[in-house]
Amino acid sequence: MRLHQWVFPLTVWRAMHGLQGGEVNESTRVVEESLANIGATVMGRNMFGGPPGPWDAKKPWNGWWGVNPPFHHPVFVLTHHAREPLELEGGTTFTFVTNGIEAALEQARRAGGGKDVSLAGGANAAQQYLAAGLVDEMEINVVPTLLGSGERLFAGVGDDLHGFELVRTVVAPKVTHLKFARR
Repeated sequence: MRLHQWVFPLTVWRAMHGLQGGEVNESTRVVEESLANIGATVMGRNMFGGPPGPWDAKKPWNGWWGVNPPFHHPVFVLTHHAREPLELEGGTTFTFVTNGIEAALEQARRAGGGKDVSLAGGANAAQQYLAAGLVDEMEINVVPTLLGSGERLFAGVGDDLHGFELVRTVVAPKVTHLKFARR
């Protein structure tokens, strides 16, 4: 499983999708490589979004991305509240998994058809997979922006790299890309 913390300049994302305001720079290759072999994604409920607690059956939350999310493959959302799968444009179907991180990973592996499974976050989901030793590779994109609050990615997972070593650093405008792989 590959852990991706998707924080990179929006201008690169725009360029990759042919949108106005995009630019091609050192980040472009990093992002393209990261996305190249993904067959499925796992994410936490907070990353998918919506208010906490049970899903609102009358006004269900359908994610931050609109009708055509950027994934274009199956996405498995970790949650405590059951919900029917949500099928959107571009080949993205969100499946809501209530029986734990291992079950979500197994479903994602099956759906991914031998391709990589991406762990897109948030922090709580990443912490659980890291603590369970289920992450093989991490791509962390550091942007010098003071957010003021939020969850810490490595909170509660210890003070070492858990068998990971830094294998690549790419410095680009407004972002530094760090890639770690399990030794």
